Amino acid sequence: MSEEGSLAVPQDGGGGEETPESGASADAAEGAPLPPPASVSPVTEEPAGDARKKIDVLLKAVGDTPIMKTKKWTVERTRTIQGLIDFIKKFLKLLASEQLFIYVNQSFAPSPDQEVGTLYECFGSDGKLVLHYCKSQAWG
Repeated sequence: MSEEGSLAVPQDGGGGEETPESGASADAAEGAPLPPPASVSPVTEEPAGDARKKIDVLLKAVGDTPIMKTKKWTVERTRTIQGLIDFIKKFLKLLASEQLFIYVNQSFAPSPDQEVGTLYECFGSDGKLVLHYCKSQAWG
């Protein structure tokens, strides 16, 4: 029962889960012409919509850092850790002089230029990436 927000453009209401598979379908041979897929390009192999472009990030506060009411966010894969830090600082209304640290697996702080999508591929589980944020160094 967590609230969900988006750090990027809001997702469309469409499911986007069903995508045509590459190759001929058995139904296509029965005479009914199939409409051309609108969002699938023969060059790309990604599913339709933005299913591959965004990931779920769960943000957890550590120590005396204010807790964000919305913990689960949908983030573009290309967003950097620095962009995420800037967003959290703005959301929590922290002063520009205050530091904010992000940790993966409660053990290490990723580089500010690291992309969230890369971290998700390496450390994501259960369809989401869990990141801890705090105002003082906690791990690593």
